[in-house]
Amino acid sequence: MTLRQLAIFATVARLGSVKAAARELGVSEPAVSAAVRILREELGDDLYQREGHGLVLTAQGTRLASLATEIGQLARRARGGLAADGDGPVQRLLHIAVTGAVEEHVIGPLLAAFAERTPEVHATVDVAPPARFAELLDRRRADITLGPRPSIAASPALVVAPFLRYRMVVVAPPAHRLAGREPVAPSELEDARWLVGSEGVERGSPASRYFARARIAPADVRVFPSDAAALSAVTAGEGVMLALWHASAAALRRRTIARLAVRGTPVVDLWYATTLPDEHCLTGASRLRRFTTSADATQAMAAPRRGVPAALVRAPVHATLWHSVARPTGD
Repeated sequence: MTLRQLAIFATVARLGSVKAAARELGVSEPAVSAAVRILREELGDDLYQREGHGLVLTAQGTRLASLATEIGQLARRARGGLAADGDGPVQRLLHIAVTGAVEEHVIGPLLAAFAERTPEVHATVDVAPPARFAELLDRRRADITLGPRPSIAASPALVVAPFLRYRMVVVAPPAHRLAGREPVAPSELEDARWLVGSEGVERGSPASRYFARARIAPADVRVFPSDAAALSAVTAGEGVMLALWHASAAALRRRTIARLAVRGTPVVDLWYATTLPDEHCLTGASRLRRFTTSADATQAMAAPRRGVPAALVRAPVHATLWHSVARPTGD
């Protein structure tokens, strides 16, 4: 596995086309296909599948695309540093804190659209639990947060703008005992194995809020590196999941998963862009906060997933391990 192969795959994943990737990189299509084939053989995964006129990443493909982009960004930083030009000033990065779900489903198309209008703004994106959003903003460790609304009681001066309404549904393998039944009481799923993405069941995560609202306390909760990986495990028959509607729509159409008619679903919620007041935050942060509520941003986030331009985001490398969260019996 080489940097060149990773860069090629990241470009294919971002553009959703081998032909477009070859054109952007200035190489032949067979060269792109050969690089991807080597990665497939080394990792033992297809990485993506063709669907219609586009490509759909597998769970491992999604993870590899993210890591490949981060590795490429680090390589560029090692070569050139952060200085703008020669003796010019070092550019101030915009620090964005997001939840795992926002990173996976929203940040790519949102920042790609933002970059087209503000190419001078560069950013670093970090995943953080929503319970820490207010603290990160107050301590200037984040210039803007994207995800659940921070606690205004803890920091009443924050400027909060709702930017995306989303729906979540409970999905299961097609052969699940409750598939096709209506309605399903949440309590009937308390003993089920629940699969969740990288946000896990931390305070403020969608799963923890849903469990509290539904008044259930599942004993078997398994956490995956991403929503895509968790959804893939649902397809494999490993459990049930509270999934974003738009992220699970393709699998529902293919009938590789089934939606359970659980009472109280779909769960409708909002994601927010939050900053300090304009006089205390970077201009880029306030511009991004305002942009998230625009029609252009909404259209970009509703479009098929595309990655973030490499020139815009300089992200730290981080690793997430699969783990299981189970409540001890006998408490």
